Amino acid sequence: MVFSFLPSIVPAFPDYTGPYKVGAVDVEIPISKIGSVSAIPNEADHIHTIQFRIYYPATPDTNNESITWLPPPQRLAVWAYSQFLGLSSRVASVLSFLPRHLHYIKIPVHANATLLSPQSACDPQSRWPTVLFSHGLGGSRNAYSHIAGSLASHGMVVFCPEHRDASAAISVIRDPKDPKSSHIVPCLRIEHSHTPEVWATRETQIRIRAWEIGLLVEAIHRMDLGDNDIIEANLSTPSPTPLSALYQFTGQLDVHEPGKMIFGGHSFGSATVVQVLKSTYYADHPDIAKWDNPLLRPVENSAIRRQITENTPTFLLDMWCFPILSAASAPLFNLPLPAYSPTAASPVGGNGILAIGSEAFYKWKENMHSTARIVSPDPSAKVVSQAAFERSDAKKSKKGSVKKLSQPGVFYVQNSAHLNQSDFGVLFPWAVKKIFKGEQPERILRLNTRAILQFLRENGVSVARTWYGDLVEGGTEENIDLKKENKGVDGGIHEDKAILEKKPAKEKEGDTQDEENGERKSRWSIEAWRWIDIVGMGKESGPSEAGLQSGETTAQEAEEAERDEEEMEGQMEPGMKHDDVAEPASAATFPSQGITSNARAAVDERITA
Repeated sequence: MVFSFLPSIVPAFPDYTGPYKVGAVDVEIPISKIGSVSAIPNEADHIHTIQFRIYYPATPDTNNESITWLPPPQRLAVWAYSQFLGLSSRVASVLSFLPRHLHYIKIPVHANATLLSPQSACDPQSRWPTVLFSHGLGGSRNAYSHIAGSLASHGMVVFCPEHRDASAAISVIRDPKDPKSSHIVPCLRIEHSHTPEVWATRETQIRIRAWEIGLLVEAIHRMDLGDNDIIEANLSTPSPTPLSALYQFTGQLDVHEPGKMIFGGHSFGSATVVQVLKSTYYADHPDIAKWDNPLLRPVENSAIRRQITENTPTFLLDMWCFPILSAASAPLFNLPLPAYSPTAASPVGGNGILAIGSEAFYKWKENMHSTARIVSPDPSAKVVSQAAFERSDAKKSKKGSVKKLSQPGVFYVQNSAHLNQSDFGVLFPWAVKKIFKGEQPERILRLNTRAILQFLRENGVSVARTWYGDLVEGGTEENIDLKKENKGVDGGIHEDKAILEKKPAKEKEGDTQDEENGERKSRWSIEAWRWIDIVGMGKESGPSEAGLQSGETTAQEAEEAERDEEEMEGQMEPGMKHDDVAEPASAATFPSQGITSNARAAVDERITA
């Protein structure tokens, strides 16, 4: 029976629609080889390496073997993902015995493929735009392969770290002194409740994630410099990555000019990116410098300190705001994202921020209103005002001259669920639709890709055309033939302005009547794509820890917000069961189990129980 239904519940991934083939390399580097970027979090003593996957444009003649979606060890990974998705222990146990069938789940990337030269694809002086993408709860370095691979197919190199803060479904950490020995970090299930203990635990996780990102940015810079200590220290298995697969990135990444790297994330990953950008950019701000236990304080000569500026492009998918609202992080919350820097002479403003949500997160009012404040020029204000986007223009001598900053691009996709933003929506469409009412999983990924590509173009990043076939939701001239099969460099459009169009809500509500045939036509130029005007939002933000402590948040408001948070728990962690929840502590206790032969046998016994 399992054999007959498995293919139908785990469909194949669609091909990427960029003009370039995609390669991928798995990397795991000992932290000792990277050096000190910031203080090591107290709770990170179990982490001896950073692990990440690189997606990149490959040469046209690439025919290397495709990569399986499941990372090794596959049996353990199947069990962990089954638990995360809420499959019963019995079903999870059965599925764990079928890695040979799940092995057929492959992503359209080629292992250790030859990197396409950016000079051959673009101009002689060019380097590949470089993206760092942080995963959400239950994610991993492979859980966002479709969005990462899609960006790579359009001419970007995308680094996807696997966080070891116990937010991944499961992670394996190798011992740098003995790569054949390793230990696992299972997922730490934490209640979605508004208590000081839970906020402290989430803040601990962000502190680890931020530290890992600082290390990764350092490693990326040194890889581009051809640093032997970094490249030759790779511990990735089961088959060693050829050194040539890493040396080929030397001199090919656009990571040395400040503000050039692109940062993105999903859910908890989006919250992580926000805190990393702010912690780094405002490291010398008086309110942050005096912080006894900062989330991240990179040393002055670190790569991440040099890289993050007010021009850093940032995209946030379904940002989960709760971890940002802790009392300890309040000084950081009140500062705007670097794009709205109050001290920069010419901040890029909202043009440097793109936030895309699922309908589920759009309807979660506390989180949506918190998002509006976080991506505004003044998060400390209770309500986002039009005046917040206006600043006195020091360059103009006329008294009272005002410079207007742009609003951020904030959008959502209709009939979509939280998991639609990741690979899970494609892998398990039956579950996402039945449980979370998420429809057409490929649509949100297609629209995300369109929006991110145009967002980067408008930030001066050179990316490939948007393919004709990805324009099926509309927003283009009527004479464009969307059925063209040409997926080459010229098989699409190089400007997709409609996808980032910000129309007043009054022009976009409801449908219009077609007078000729009586049919209803949407007023929206792009099907299922909705712009969110954040002006006037904020007053229904989720309660902060400080607000609860001070009594600013009423008991009724707190009770309603916590109820909504718990209801959304299933969207973020479908397999969450209260009997699986760890007891929150003032600092998280991160489970770590060594994978020796005896420990592996114990894991197998637990899986089959």
